[in-house]
Amino acid sequence: MPQMAPLNWVTLFMFFIMIFIIFNIMNFYNLNYLPKKQKKYKIKSIFNWKW
Repeated sequence: MPQMAPLNWVTLFMFFIMIFIIFNIMNFYNLNYLPKKQKKYKIKSIFNWKW
């Protein structure tokens, strides 16, 4: 029935959107980011301000 075609498109659209969201959530929580060790630098002042 041609009157029911929009419902079919909406269900397919929702189906693919849900798969896309689930795929992105799985990728987000599946990756382990290892934080880099931060190097501590001392800021040496070249100028010696005397006010």
